[in-house]
Amino acid sequence: MKRTVLVLSALGLLGTGLAVQAMPHHDASGVPACCDAGADPVGHMGHMGHAMGGMSGMNPHAMMMSGMSEADLAKLTPMQQELMQGMNQMHGAMHDGMTHKNPDAAFSAGMIPHHQGAIAMAEVQLKYGKDPEMRKLAQAIIDAQGPEIARMNDWIIKHPNAMKEKAKSHADMLPMHQELFAGMTAMHDGMMKGMMQADADVAFAAGMIPHHQGAVDMAKVELKYGKDADMKKLAEEIIAAQGPEIEQMSKWLEARGIDPAQFM
Repeated sequence: MKRTVLVLSALGLLGTGLAVQAMPHHDASGVPACCDAGADPVGHMGHMGHAMGGMSGMNPHAMMMSGMSEADLAKLTPMQQELMQGMNQMHGAMHDGMTHKNPDAAFSAGMIPHHQGAIAMAEVQLKYGKDPEMRKLAQAIIDAQGPEIARMNDWIIKHPNAMKEKAKSHADMLPMHQELFAGMTAMHDGMMKGMMQADADVAFAAGMIPHHQGAVDMAKVELKYGKDADMKKLAEEIIAAQGPEIEQMSKWLEARGIDPAQFM
């Protein structure tokens, strides 16, 4: 029931418009400002890590997505605050991107902020985490997903016609959208629980497991509905890369007496 309610809440955003925060520029992996045809595709969404130092920029949409009041958010540790800020910004941009009616456009425009969220989480881990294995994994995520962002950004630039049409209401949505939003809701539930762990290394692993599972779920939707060979190949690569990383983090948690299933 909880996930059903969250899915309906997510879909309800289509009827009211999405309040997506602008994100500063990151030179290494420019990301579409929005994915409408004719928009400047580089340099407006930027890197979420630069916007994660504190909660002053969190808007009402962000607080709604987190399910926490402003007072509760203020009680979080700096590490938890930075993780939460990145998650909220990621979700807003993902919502907007996934409303494209072209499945390859929805995949790329939704996966770019998803990857940016992973990089932001990895940077928080490098800032606060102590465990060598988790720090190494965090750096590997940054190194792998930055080029994938550039690849999707390049695809968007080269396919302006694919970016023209978005679902604007519930009635306008396709089965693909229902599946994408359902996966996003499940990811949100797990990330919320995982990122609230007090230990930075545990919070990273527990939050990244559902985040990676969300990417795998999105990639499976792309393989089901997508038509573009390059985007389908990328979807396969994401599944192949992130599946083993989920297993690695799960085993790491289990070795510390923590059941990873509670975050999935």
